[in-house]
Parts: sequence; C-alpha cells; structure tokens
Amino acid sequence: MSDFLVIGGGVAGISAGARLAPHGRVTVLEAEDGLGYHTSGRSAAMFEERYGAPEIVALNEASRDHHMTAEGGLLSPRGLMIVAGEGETALLQADLDKMDMPRISADEAAALIPVLDRGAVVAAAYHSDAFDIDTDRLIQGFARQVRAHGGQVLTGKPVETIARLGTGWQVTAGGDVYEAPVIVNAAGAWADRIAGMAGVAPLGLQPLRRSMARLPAPGGHDVSTWPMVMGAGERWYAKPDAGKLLVSPAEEDPSEPHDAWADDMVIAEGLARYEAMVTEPVTRVETTWAGLRTFAPDRLMAIGPDPDHPGFFWCAGQGGYGMQTSPAASACLAAHVTGVAQDIPEAAVAAFLPGRLR
Repeated sequence: MSDFLVIGGGVAGISAGARLAPHGRVTVLEAEDGLGYHTSGRSAAMFEERYGAPEIVALNEASRDHHMTAEGGLLSPRGLMIVAGEGETALLQADLDKMDMPRISADEAAALIPVLDRGAVVAAAYHSDAFDIDTDRLIQGFARQVRAHGGQVLTGKPVETIARLGTGWQVTAGGDVYEAPVIVNAAGAWADRIAGMAGVAPLGLQPLRRSMARLPAPGGHDVSTWPMVMGAGERWYAKPDAGKLLVSPAEEDPSEPHDAWADDMVIAEGLARYEAMVTEPVTRVETTWAGLRTFAPDRLMAIGPDPDHPGFFWCAGQGGYGMQTSPAASACLAAHVTGVAQDIPEAAVAAFLPGRLR
C-alpha cells in the first residue's frame, strides 16, 4: 500500500514522485523498461528562462536554482541565437517581443556559428543566458530522492486497469496490483487515456510530433562552443550535441500516443530550411528520431486536482517545457496534493488547474 501512485516515469512523473516522497510512500509506475523513454529522452534539453507563455516563464524562473545546484549543477553554457532570412523579420520581432534578446549583426552571428551564410541572414539576435540540461542526471536525481524516502520506482509496469475503491484507487500494472488514496496522472501523451481508464473525463490533451536529425559536424568544424540557433518563428533549430549537430524541422503534427518516429519528408523539409541559412550543405544524416510534445488546448500545463474525482491529480501537458520547468512544476503538484505551501507564484499555480479545461 502506497500513499501516492504516480503513473508515468518521464520527467513529469519522476519529479512529482520526488516532491511527494517526503510526505508519504511513493510508487512510480513506468510502462517502459527505463525512465524517460519517450518524450523526456528525446528532448532538446535546453534551459531558456524566457521561453514560453508568462505562466511557463514563472515556472522557469522558479526552477533555475534547482538546475544550478542539484547534483552538483545540471546546466552547462550554450547560448541561443535566432536568425531571420528574407521576409522573416516580422517573425524575428515577434520572437524578441517574447524573449527580450539583443539584436546582433550577420557578421557577429557568423562569428559565433561560422557556417551561417552572411548573405542569407537578414537579421539575428543572441544571448548567452541559455544552457544545456543534463537530462539523465536530472531524472536520476529525482529517482534517487524517491528511493531515499522509502519509495519505489518501477519500470516495465504498463497500466492495465484502474478502479475506484472507496476513497482510494487500485491500479493493475504489469500483472501486479497497487493501491493508494492518491493517483498522479503523469502519463505524458497517454494522460487522457489513463484518465479514461479511471473513469475520469479527458482534458483534450493533444500529442504533437517533433522530429530530429543528427548530422556530422558541418564542414568538419568543432561545434562544441556553438550556440543553439533557431529560425525565426521557430521554423527549425539546430543544436550541437556530442560533436555532432542536431537539426529539427520544429514541426507540431498532431499524433496519437505511440512510440513516435520521424517522417522522412518532414525531416527533409526542415533540413532545407536549415540549409537555406548556411554555407555547408547537408551531405549525410546519421540518424533520425521523434518525440511527442503534449499540449492542452491553451498550451498551458494541467497540474492539480481533477475537479470531479477526489484523489485524482493531473501532472500533464508539459509540451516543450517539461525538462526546464520540472523542479517548479513538480513543487506545484506537491502543493496541491499535500496542502504544503511551495515557493511558486500563486497566479501561475492557478493558471494550470485542470478544471479550466472542462
């Protein structure tokens, strides 16, 4: 018997479990054989404090200290650049209205990323206050917190049934039965399906596919110090990774919950948008993959109690913000479940209540 059953072992679920662990016995149930298998393991893994709606930014800001100090520090310098081509200056300005980055010249942009085409870059902006997140250490650190308080993190446990038992819940997963008075639905792209299994109305969460291609370092350059670069309007982005370059078409194609894979045509279109801004053509793609970023209709998270089913809590709809917001989003969830106040802006907490989506 647990006090809290958390369904989902991505960053949303494992961070929620870590925050709840000091308040009772936690059991985290993950369907796959490892934590963070789906979207969490396929993230661009950036901490950019100004990225997202104001309510998301509030969580980013509240998460910064954790990222800076947990596990000896989870962030490493990266920087972020946005570039605009012909006809894209309005898109760039819209980005800057939200992210407040200083403009730089095409020459300054090319000094940071030598393969940028000075003739194609009409305008650019850059700041250094953006970081890579060590996502594996982030997730494993949360898992250690669960275990340190006597909780358990179980993988290979797909949920088969959920039943209401008096004031609690019974979950059958991987052939075993688990009971607790509280369920936290942190199942990512599957969150609405998990709700349906529990007899809880869905929130209208929509998984959106986002693909990625890994390329050899362009022109044999050392890309380790290059910033992440994003096309104006987030129509593509590129990010150094272990001596290679990751390029994404930044698509948001509606999908059913599944183990996502990249669409070759979508990858090709994204690579073409990237190639239009650089001097080095893409000659080889080493590998491709995709993940599902799940959004609520208003693109804000669903964190808190279901309005119609006591003991059923949502921690879902993280979209593209799950890694960077996880310390504060999980604290928000724990505040709802335990009633213990957390250092999170009250307006942001209210904005994520699931009842707004009914």
